Amino acid sequence: MFYTQPPMIQYSIKDLEQLTGIKAHTIRIWEKRYQLIEPERTSTNIRYYSDNDLKRLLNVSILNRNGFKISTIVTMNNDEINEHILEISETSNDSDNQIEQLIVAMIELDEQRFERVLSTSVIKLGFDDTVIKVLYPFFEKIGLLWQIGTIIPAQEHFVSNLIRQKLIIAIDGQSGNTKTSAYTFLMFLPSNEWHELGLLFYSYLIKKCGYKVIYLGQSVPFEDLMEVSRKQKIDYLFTSITTPLTQKKYADYIHQLSSVFSSQTIYITGYQTHEYNIELPSNVKIATNPNEFSDEIKLNAISKVN
Repeated sequence: MFYTQPPMIQYSIKDLEQLTGIKAHTIRIWEKRYQLIEPERTSTNIRYYSDNDLKRLLNVSILNRNGFKISTIVTMNNDEINEHILEISETSNDSDNQIEQLIVAMIELDEQRFERVLSTSVIKLGFDDTVIKVLYPFFEKIGLLWQIGTIIPAQEHFVSNLIRQKLIIAIDGQSGNTKTSAYTFLMFLPSNEWHELGLLFYSYLIKKCGYKVIYLGQSVPFEDLMEVSRKQKIDYLFTSITTPLTQKKYADYIHQLSSVFSSQTIYITGYQTHEYNIELPSNVKIATNPNEFSDEIKLNAISKVN
């Protein structure tokens, strides 16, 4: 068997705009005026950018947002850029800086850098705010990278395992927090859905609020949900949908959940909830913001006690 070199990841300028927050128009100006990055062209003359271009733009974005002029940045070598970014990460509370550094660490499979960024953030913000302000937006970026096909499985597995370890430790730390009369959440991912980080994160938030959690994890067949509901009283369902689906399949699945579990409230999150703006059944809610979701379920917990 011969080893085949995997195809090089290619980014459009729109991809770079979405991932870095730098407008495509600005990227083109910097490209032309400062030769900041140099796009290549396909055989059909379509411009594309590489991982190195993305990493450079992410680093430039951090420096530019923290007061460095672009005319100064372009004169720096890589060591100087990295030194300034390290200084910023140690002194700044800007979560965008942390997110962009995590993306670079993921692309480079740099565990030491990834751990350093996370540890610095936890020291400054605390674990909860690090998850909400840094990791959760980072999860969304990973979802975007999957959507546009510019992340390889090894990169996703690398970063997922590092974060998963931390979330599971945090979830275990809430084991004595469940109230005796608490509502129960059934947490799961649909069949063929494997992106578990968001679900783990929300499981942590739910357990922290004192609810019971039945955690089924990845790729759960619909029949298993029904079987669990026959054995246990379920008050809420929570799922996340990131893997690309057609709008019809997405809508059909949501309506199937709503119909079968008509007496429960169903929360959904994940990239596809942003992609498709469908009319939701009355018992289905989108968990778009972790803070708002936590506030809502805290109120529900209080109302049950009262």
